[in-house]
Amino acid sequence: MALRPDSYFVLNDRYKIPVIGFGTYAPEPYTKEQAEESVKVAIEVGYRHLDGAFMYGNEVEVGKGINSKIADGTVKRGDVFYTGKLWNNNHSPERVRPALEHSLKDLQLDYMDLFIIHCPVDFQPGDNPLPTDENGKPIFHNTDIRDTWKAMEVCKDAGLVRSIGVSNFNRRQLELILNMPGLKYKPVCNQVECHIYLNQSKLLEFCKSHDIVLVAYGVLGTSRAEGWIDQDSPRVLEDPVLNTVAKKLDRSPAQVTMRYLMQRGIVALAKSFSPERIKQNFQVFDFELSDEDMKALDGANKNFRYLTLDSWKEHPKYPFHDEY
Repeated sequence: MALRPDSYFVLNDRYKIPVIGFGTYAPEPYTKEQAEESVKVAIEVGYRHLDGAFMYGNEVEVGKGINSKIADGTVKRGDVFYTGKLWNNNHSPERVRPALEHSLKDLQLDYMDLFIIHCPVDFQPGDNPLPTDENGKPIFHNTDIRDTWKAMEVCKDAGLVRSIGVSNFNRRQLELILNMPGLKYKPVCNQVECHIYLNQSKLLEFCKSHDIVLVAYGVLGTSRAEGWIDQDSPRVLEDPVLNTVAKKLDRSPAQVTMRYLMQRGIVALAKSFSPERIKQNFQVFDFELSDEDMKALDGANKNFRYLTLDSWKEHPKYPFHDEY
């Protein structure tokens, strides 16, 4: 598959999504200012796809980074593909558009390129993004996801966003939207955890059959943020098979795992706060993995998930009970 720095996949609404994206999630100890600086570096290096979210808490700074690179002539607004996300407390239909408008105001952008439902699990509607009861348990809500989707469609029709999609949805949840009466727009993508230990082959096959692009987060094995990720979990970038392929090609394990996903037709999101690493992670267009390499990396799959969202397991729409 011929891939270039300006390569993209065509979405089912005919807009284009760059095959490689820069993640803007900045867990502690990173500061919001570091997120702004890393966005600037990423754009200078060549990234044109930036993946953000309200819940990351840094859309103001990410917007500053984008707008400074527009102001200095590095890019035009039309060159940048920005993804934002609808958080779990805003699934009620009347809260969807205000949530999107809030993010646009923080970003100082007129529209988003892609707005996705962050997770099928939803919380008590309100201004607290993580509502909990007296025992510290999340306060859940159960909006019909199809009603949330209809509100997303309205945002697209209003010109606030070009494309709409979902994240962390399983096959059954995708089918609920795909089969809903009066569906106007199919989800263009499903953003999910995906790497050599969780290669999502069945979900990928399903999504491709419905012209839905799979977008991968956690491609390097996640940020290992405490409180979300088991600190004793295996490290993708230390995998022996991956390192054997990387050594043979004189590439970094990160470059190989990203290339592996892109050659399977998956959008790869990478995140870093090191300018050198940001640059290195983008250098995935001047080599190709052979069929033999791809097969070897397929064999590394363990169906192992880093982000299990255990405290949300009791929610009726918890997505990871299903095989895919």
